[in-house]
Amino acid sequence: MNSSSSLPRQSRIYWALAVLFVVLLLVMPRSGKFNYDYRKGSPWAYETLVAQFDFPVLKTEEQLQAERDAAGSSVVRYYRYSESVAQDVIRSAESLNLGRYSSLKQRVASSMTGIYSKGVIDAADVSGDDVIFVQRDKRAARQPAGNCYTVATARTKLLGDAQKEFPGVKVDSVFTENGVYELLRPNLIYDKETTNLVHAESANFISPTLGYVSSGQQIVAKGEIVTAEIQQLLDSYKTEYENSVGYSGPRIFLWLGNAILALLLVLVLFFSVYSTNPLIFSDFNRFSYILFIVALMAVVAFLVDNLNSRLLYMVPFSLSALYLLAFFKKKVVLPVYIVSLLPLLIFAHNGAELFLMYLVAGVVTMYVFKYFHRGWKQFVTAMIAFASLLVTFLAFHLINDLSGVTDLRKIVFLFIGSLLSVAGYPLIYLFERVFNLVSNSKLIELADTNNKLLVELSQKAPGTMQHCLQVMNMADKVAGSIGADVLLVRAGALYHDIGKMTNPLCFIENDTMGSKYHEGLSPEESARFIIRHVTDGKALAQKNGLPSVITDFIMTHHGTSRTGYFYSKFINDGGDPARGGEFQYPGPNPRTTEQVIVMLCDSIEAASRTLKNNSQETFDAFVEDMVAAKIRDGQLKDAEISMKDLETVKATLKSYLTELYHGRIVYPKSK
Repeated sequence: MNSSSSLPRQSRIYWALAVLFVVLLLVMPRSGKFNYDYRKGSPWAYETLVAQFDFPVLKTEEQLQAERDAAGSSVVRYYRYSESVAQDVIRSAESLNLGRYSSLKQRVASSMTGIYSKGVIDAADVSGDDVIFVQRDKRAARQPAGNCYTVATARTKLLGDAQKEFPGVKVDSVFTENGVYELLRPNLIYDKETTNLVHAESANFISPTLGYVSSGQQIVAKGEIVTAEIQQLLDSYKTEYENSVGYSGPRIFLWLGNAILALLLVLVLFFSVYSTNPLIFSDFNRFSYILFIVALMAVVAFLVDNLNSRLLYMVPFSLSALYLLAFFKKKVVLPVYIVSLLPLLIFAHNGAELFLMYLVAGVVTMYVFKYFHRGWKQFVTAMIAFASLLVTFLAFHLINDLSGVTDLRKIVFLFIGSLLSVAGYPLIYLFERVFNLVSNSKLIELADTNNKLLVELSQKAPGTMQHCLQVMNMADKVAGSIGADVLLVRAGALYHDIGKMTNPLCFIENDTMGSKYHEGLSPEESARFIIRHVTDGKALAQKNGLPSVITDFIMTHHGTSRTGYFYSKFINDGGDPARGGEFQYPGPNPRTTEQVIVMLCDSIEAASRTLKNNSQETFDAFVEDMVAAKIRDGQLKDAEISMKDLETVKATLKSYLTELYHGRIVYPKSK
């Protein structure tokens, strides 16, 4: 119904857009991109490419992983030489009591000293062919495990040395009887922590390059099929070009190009909002919130890409769709979300893949979140988002590079990013407070009839409270029929008449005792008291901290219409029509579809109580007359509602009244 098509004139709107332009300009890439598009298995569509500079050939992730696996298959174990264990064993040997074989004691001590100088290791740890590191006196030496003794070989050595010096003595029996063998124990202690640390370092210390390509060397000829080897050369050349060489022309041209791209992004965003809901421009907080989300996504994408481009697979970009969906309708959210993803196409190495992945995931998330948004069900949303990301990721690699399908790290990143979309959602409450917005959760809280302000309304003005509940039920059904914001309509309907609690007996629905409040008052005085419930309601809303979006319902539910009953009485009593402004509500007229719904439902609910006939024809004519009167009076001239939606609203209201006032069976009296 709104015929205004002028662009917003608030200067701060354009200042905010200018700030966004500067932010986007600053995050734009400072170097040129490698402007060749190629794919393995396809012919090279450009002129023969010759290297303009020396560059290293980078190994693929699969090659690096294979080398890591090979390095990880051989683990060299670290052992600490325990001097205390060796000394303890030798002292015990020197203090042995061998009785009449005491002459053996010196031989045992000497053999023990030789054995423990090499070290005794646990036989279960290694085999003789293994290589180990032994750390002794703060130095680690690499040696075969066979150079050390096990407890068994130490026992054999000890027995052999004694038998060689005392051939006539049954040494084995003497040693067994006197517990000599029990003294032997390992003094090479396995150091698991050092082993793991050194192993990890050796596994990761792998050269990332295969070799070098010299300047002037041909990389690929025109029409040549891009094989895996050529693709590896092209990928390496591209990386070196973008990281080290990049843009070689005048820097002013680079900045000019970036400025044009940033300006185009800002203009696309501006007209996306303007074409979907221009009323957003009249609420600076809502508009600045949109700009903040777009700027936030651009900055995050830029920072993560510069840190490690692979981490872009972990960024929960679809979370920005939920941040927008909490305060705006889907028709606004979708184009804004697309604009927020466009920077990926500009500076991400695989921007097309990332853009489509997060576009699909964001759209899917927007449509499933309303079913899975409470408690643990948010994890269902996260898993659905992950599934959509994974399907898009696999589709890209099936047509481009099958090796990418096995890139488990990227898949893990996608999974982590999907979980972060759940972990990051509570930030919506911070944004709600910072930008003074109202989320769906807040609307649900406001629509709870146990809310302090609504309880006070039901106590002071019970008739008004019943009227508000009826309007809410009616508006709920109407909003659902045209896809309006049902939660916002419910909250707006419940609070639209709270100003009546300031002077409840002034309104007939609360005058149950027949006090006849308006007797003795002039039409002007009565109208003044009636009209005051709008400004009183605004004051109560501000006092109780109600959001401005709810206050708007209080101010617009009568628009700039007149108090019909008292104005007619004034005119019939000979009043001057020029004084009609005294009977007019302060307004403004409703602008949003939701405000129009509450205005119509408020008027129709109140007036329908006066109908004497409950036929369908009566309700049809009644709704048509009420809506037509609002249009004739200019109450809908500023509203965004379309004629098509208005027809649906009227049809729904007719159906609702028929259901509400349907005829009932008259029960016969018992004889």
